[in-house]
Amino acid sequence: MTDRTTYVTAAGLRERGWSDAMIGELLGQADVQGRDPRRWSPAPVRLYLLARVEAVERTPEFLPAAAAAGRGSAASGAGAERRRRAVLAAIRAEPIVVPRLPAAELERRAVRHRHLLGARGPGGITAGALARWQVGYLRQALARYETLLDGLYGDIGRADAERLLRRRLYEAIAAAYPGLAHECRRRMEVER
Repeated sequence: MTDRTTYVTAAGLRERGWSDAMIGELLGQADVQGRDPRRWSPAPVRLYLLARVEAVERTPEFLPAAAAAGRGSAASGAGAERRRRAVLAAIRAEPIVVPRLPAAELERRAVRHRHLLGARGPGGITAGALARWQVGYLRQALARYETLLDGLYGDIGRADAERLLRRRLYEAIAAAYPGLAHECRRRMEVER
């Protein structure tokens, strides 16, 4: 396991003023590659040794490259902001269609979904647990709406778009199944 305090990701480098071209040109290959523990992604996370990054930042080649990257970042930032606004508008405009199932069928599917995920628990199912499972099942059934986030790369606006999409999905589930509204509100609070 790597100590993440001694490494910086490519996103962390961008926050420090690096461009992708600078990363490739001045740092080259990542020191460590692995999977992001926070979310699933097919691409490995590239980690750069912080001491090496700081050493390169002290070299005379770094300042001119950073200044040139800053000039180019304003134009790319405007493009990213346009994409972010377009994605947020698409999320707001997209009608969310929740599958309507009889209560017994929703319960059966939610329990089956829970077991397919490998979760096993005590024999008795509480009403709270069942509501969590049902909302989880419906949320998974609505996963196709995640494609609305396509076009947002990196961190610019992605968190806002994900929050808006989650809120819209939970509001749609609560509207379709009023008995699950409490669990939907709880999840919206927790997943802010």
